[in-house]
Amino acid sequence: MAGTTALPLQELIGSLDNTCLPKILQVCSGVYFQGSIYEISGSEVCFSTGDLIKVINIELMSVCCEDISDNAKFELPINHTGLFKVVPEEMPYNTVEEMMRLRPVDLQSCLPFTFTSRSKMTFGSFMLGAERTLTVICVERHEGEEDQVRCHVQGQQEASAEVCIPLSSRGEFYECESEECFTLREIMSSPALRSRRFRFMNTTKSDRRFLLSPVYQVHAIMNLRKNVLKFPSSLEVDVVDVTEVCKDVTFATPLSLTEVLSQSDESFPVVVEVLEGPETHSLFKCSWLPELNKNAHLILHKKGTSAMVVVSSLKSRKVQQYFLVSQQYGGRFRRRPREFNSVYELYAASIQIPGLKVSVTRNCEEVEEEGVPALSVGDQLEIGRCDRVELPCESTMGLKQSVEALVCHRLQEPADGDDDDDDEEEVRQEDDKEEIFLPLYMQGHFVEVLSDNKKYRLKDLGKDFSLPLDVKVVSRDTELETDPLVGFACLRIEGALLEPTIQASFAHRPDCCFEIPTQWVSMSVSFTKDPLPWPEGQYPKCQVDRVTEVTDTFFYEFRKQDNSDAAPPPRPPKPSLSFSKASKKASSKSSRKAAKAEKSKDQPCKSVPTKQFSDLTLNTKRKPPAPLPPACLDDQPPPVAPRKQSASEIRPCKALPNTYTRLQEAKIKVPVGDQEADEDSDHDYETVDDTFSVMVKKAQEKVMFY
Repeated sequence: MAGTTALPLQELIGSLDNTCLPKILQVCSGVYFQGSIYEISGSEVCFSTGDLIKVINIELMSVCCEDISDNAKFELPINHTGLFKVVPEEMPYNTVEEMMRLRPVDLQSCLPFTFTSRSKMTFGSFMLGAERTLTVICVERHEGEEDQVRCHVQGQQEASAEVCIPLSSRGEFYECESEECFTLREIMSSPALRSRRFRFMNTTKSDRRFLLSPVYQVHAIMNLRKNVLKFPSSLEVDVVDVTEVCKDVTFATPLSLTEVLSQSDESFPVVVEVLEGPETHSLFKCSWLPELNKNAHLILHKKGTSAMVVVSSLKSRKVQQYFLVSQQYGGRFRRRPREFNSVYELYAASIQIPGLKVSVTRNCEEVEEEGVPALSVGDQLEIGRCDRVELPCESTMGLKQSVEALVCHRLQEPADGDDDDDDEEEVRQEDDKEEIFLPLYMQGHFVEVLSDNKKYRLKDLGKDFSLPLDVKVVSRDTELETDPLVGFACLRIEGALLEPTIQASFAHRPDCCFEIPTQWVSMSVSFTKDPLPWPEGQYPKCQVDRVTEVTDTFFYEFRKQDNSDAAPPPRPPKPSLSFSKASKKASSKSSRKAAKAEKSKDQPCKSVPTKQFSDLTLNTKRKPPAPLPPACLDDQPPPVAPRKQSASEIRPCKALPNTYTRLQEAKIKVPVGDQEADEDSDHDYETVDDTFSVMVKKAQEKVMFY
């Protein structure tokens, strides 16, 4: 360090910019020495006397304001919105040239500039009195003549004049305060302004004077540490610039994956060391990601751009899975019919596939006021254009409502017949196409009709069909040890993307490669001089893992980039108020009639116990039995409730056989003569009552035993 000057870190960093980096600094002295460790903004910083620091980047973070009167310091963010004025220097200047030369502010960028002269000045026949204010307008330079400054002089009674003053003019000159204001960012961008003193505008501190100095966040690396250090330039450390002396010192330079991509092709293959591994909450669920730990060694084989697709499993599975698949995948696919749950999905698919045909998988009732037609299971529809149709209901203003609808053709089922009639059947189907309108907001259940049973490669599917596309793997990729796509009943190819990737492998398995998508993985590595783990000139045959499982977060980020401008499906129109009231009134009236009819239909005959009535009596799960009175505990049958009808209202009718009575024929002893009742006998009615009493008693005994 002989022949060099030690400077405070703040001062030296303030004199640098990113164009002159990197710079190598050596620690001379300061409070951070002898291996002391300090934590600054979550980063561990350790400086010792003699340490070498390679500054690779500086970032302006804030501004330090130092009060001249008491040396108090505080920091302001660089985006502070307050304005500052330059405080004039108190020292006098002997010549105009000295004032112009020693002024730290560039003259051309800070005109007009005002100063005063304490003595009289004579320029030919023109004389200026003392304490006159002169405003410098411009500097005039003429070849072969002395440079002059053209100044504006304000005279008495608002008279003004201009005078040219040579730079060699002598006197006692003082700078005046300017009306121009500056922001912190403007002050920090000018080295001349940074050396001036300032005061706040329109604040309580406007009478105080401050020195403003930038505070940078320094990004540096050390020859004994492999990670990037970040520390403020305000550390009280004295350093010296030794860039020219230490050119041959080797530093482990951290590189992000994006910076690795910028390296030349001749740099690969190379052995690298992981300095900072990926984040714990990664977007990938693969076997190689947990091994990318700090200090792990990787072999970077080559860089490039890979065509990939994003594949998802069915939503009906317990856990939906997502995969990032290279288009070099060697398996075979067969197309699967897609399912649609709304007409809007049909419309979106028909834009990409004209002439789309679907089959209805669930019945749909007609809703005339909303323009929804009736659909039956098995109906085949050919999707046409999108058009606007009028609804039968009117709006609240009495106007006809129109909605966007999908024009479809309902295809007729082909009739069974001979092969000779196939041509006639096709012509008949063309004539029998029924045109229907499906509103875009209509909910439905449809499945795509496919006639293709061909096997495709992944790269061929992207050429022949539009995405998304439902497929199934029918033959696995034989080059993969395990193919995770095999076994899924259906997979959906969501979209395609071109990803800059780096083909890598671990040092202990150099032939098992994987592709790292550099835009989705954040990590830093450093190039090493370690030899490659194979004989020179004998590059191994690598097997590349072409399927990588990703998380749902990756899928959602991909969808946000792909469908950022997708419009939501339309809403159904609002029916008119009068139409709604009328429909509600009609529906309520019809519901009351239906309920009344159902009630009269289900009401049992008062003279004959029906099956429904016996089920209601015996089914204890539907309604628990009422508590028994004390009289029912003995062997006497329960009393029969009096009937409401008079004897004249009871018409003779034949007793219907009771289910419970038939099941209990072996246990209930009834006289033989009573089993065959005569239609004209009055005693037949009393026999039914006796049988019914025995039945109720037996049922209650069963309930009590239960």
